[in-house]
Amino acid sequence: MITPVKNKTTVELAVELSQLMQELRNFTRKYIQKKIKEHDLNLTFEMLEVMGCLWRSDGLNQQEIADRTFRDKSSMTYLLDNLIKRKLVKRSADKNDRRNKLILLTKEGLALKDILHPWVAEVYGLASGEATREDLQNGVLLIRKMVNSLKNE
Repeated sequence: MITPVKNKTTVELAVELSQLMQELRNFTRKYIQKKIKEHDLNLTFEMLEVMGCLWRSDGLNQQEIADRTFRDKSSMTYLLDNLIKRKLVKRSADKNDRRNKLILLTKEGLALKDILHPWVAEVYGLASGEATREDLQNGVLLIRKMVNSLKNE
């Protein structure tokens, strides 16, 4: 049973929410890492985050992927180099700007989604077990408000 939060200030609640979001991220990360290990896949969670970004929007450049995964460009180079070695992605010149390299999924990279997506759906299904659709919608709206407040600073 989830106990209601009482007698806390708005700031204290915001801090607790932030800590709980980090805890949720850590638990989902551990769950996915366990599945990766069980199936003997040669991937890290960070690589999976990059793959997830490309599954949602293939053909991004390195900076766009870095921005969407909250990483710096140098660590992104390392991750992409390792994904290229595993034949999951490839670099391709941008037709509009040849200096710009687009990151594209390979057939193997696309096929990996069929293996990994059910695990992600499973862990988030477990995580949202007690929550209603309305709870989740309200949570998304709340986090968006908080992020937008910080973006405006």
